[in-house]
Amino acid sequence: MRVTILAVGRVRAGPEADLVADYLTRFDRTGRPLGLGPAHVVEVEDRKNGGPPAEAALLTAALPRGATLAILDERGETPDSPGFARHLRRLADNGTRDLAIAIGGADGLDPSFRTQASLSFSFGRMVWPHMLARVMLAEQLYRAASILAGSPYHRGG
Repeated sequence: MRVTILAVGRVRAGPEADLVADYLTRFDRTGRPLGLGPAHVVEVEDRKNGGPPAEAALLTAALPRGATLAILDERGETPDSPGFARHLRRLADNGTRDLAIAIGGADGLDPSFRTQASLSFSFGRMVWPHMLARVMLAEQLYRAASILAGSPYHRGG
């Protein structure tokens, strides 16, 4: 199952970009034998400052055809890491070929875009900078693949 992280905004070269690249490389390596991956990031940028409605149009245009859409949203489900891994496994086992996970910009995702999502996840009630949310999502993808592979990377209870 291919994974696309759809993200509003551009990450400049630096620590956040390096972390995302590293975790997605690890996800690809660990997940490939499990039918997970590859993963990549598609960035969209609203240069006209149209806010969430304009961002929603850009995200919709970037969505891979036929992909299952999941979003990161403060109102979403807050699974633990094994629960997130089970979601990925279930999607792959049910024949999902493409999963797109969208991260909104500073003002979140437009309600019209949120309603298109089959799944909604949250990293908790705190608000996270969208650049860090990318790092956290990439790490959780790798952690999920590690859990499913039986790797000792995940040591949580």
